[in-house]
Amino acid sequence: MWTVIYIAPTAKIAESIKRRLTEEGFLVQTRPINMSKQQYEILVPSGELEEVQEVLTSILHS
Repeated sequence: MWTVIYIAPTAKIAESIKRRLTEEGFLVQTRPINMSKQQYEILVPSGELEEVQEVLTSILHS
């Protein structure tokens, strides 16, 4: 089961976060949620949620 961990405001930010999480060894998917606003969900497997949240926090604050 995939879980949304973040909603990125642009495709560029979504791809950057996806790339960084993938480099850390996580499975990551992105999908558009509102084409008029160009927002993207970032999803990870539910089992990795806690670990990914820690890494995501450091990515967002760097």
